[in-house]
Amino acid sequence: MNFKEIVKDVLLTEAKELEKTANKISFDIEKAIDLIVNSKGKLIVTGVGKSGLVGAKIAATLASTGTSSFFLHPTEAMHGDLGMIGKDDIVLGISYSGESEELIQILPHLKRLNIPLIAMAKSENSTLAKYADVFINIAVDKEACPLDTAPTSSTTLTMAMGDALAVCLMKKRDFRKEDFASFHPGGSLGKKLFVKVDDLLKKDNLPTVSRETKLKDAIIVMSEGRLGNVIIIDENKTVFGVLSDGDLRRALMNENFSINCNVEDIATLNPKTLKNKDLLASDALQIIENYKIQLLIVTDENNKLIGLLHIHDLIEAGIK
Repeated sequence: MNFKEIVKDVLLTEAKELEKTANKISFDIEKAIDLIVNSKGKLIVTGVGKSGLVGAKIAATLASTGTSSFFLHPTEAMHGDLGMIGKDDIVLGISYSGESEELIQILPHLKRLNIPLIAMAKSENSTLAKYADVFINIAVDKEACPLDTAPTSSTTLTMAMGDALAVCLMKKRDFRKEDFASFHPGGSLGKKLFVKVDDLLKKDNLPTVSRETKLKDAIIVMSEGRLGNVIIIDENKTVFGVLSDGDLRRALMNENFSINCNVEDIATLNPKTLKNKDLLASDALQIIENYKIQLLIVTDENNKLIGLLHIHDLIEAGIK
């Protein structure tokens, strides 16, 4: 039995169903988006079985991308949780057959409460679709399972349609990276999108010297600073240059090298600086990697030193 071929066949079967649906998107998706955007309430997703599991994921995706949403199991709704649905809410009902008994039971009550209903099902003639204000077709020609029975292609399509709905709503609302960060403050993803340079910046006891400082003295400051760099500033804290351990190694290879030279003689002048301490730390990391440096000098608009951001600070903070 060639499992590699089986896996390939499953993936291609599901991909074909996605492509087929992508080529026949109806105007109903736009009606669903307008209905959600113009709502003052939440989008409540409901369904049972595999559709319910997919629905829970869709609700989570919507909630994390700017659409207030949660999943409600239809059985729980029939036993008191129907009260969780407010008068300004919208319900997204998911049932591939459109005939799931537990889901169908709550539809008359939604109608009684004048709750708008968006339906995802395989047929516009299903009970679910007939109750709906907007119908989104999720029909597939073939499930990926060998019996053509287990929900495979259909659940993949349903989840993808939920993703597409969430992305459309993000675009409609001009949902930005900063907005996304506010919903994901924890974990590596949240850190990359939420932590700013100013949060990680070293501002005290910085390794700085003047232009006239002798190299031998600058090396002592570099060692004490433990950043592998010394920042050269003037009396107004204006950044003039930087001496890195790399500059020092290159100078040692020069036959005219002298430990008593001025630090500015071998330093890198007019180094790369960052004048925006409110930049996302993940973007600062990109600058560090692009310029192949380890230390980013942060200044104000007048090039006065504010602080230093080392690549190790970013790594320790979970940015990389």
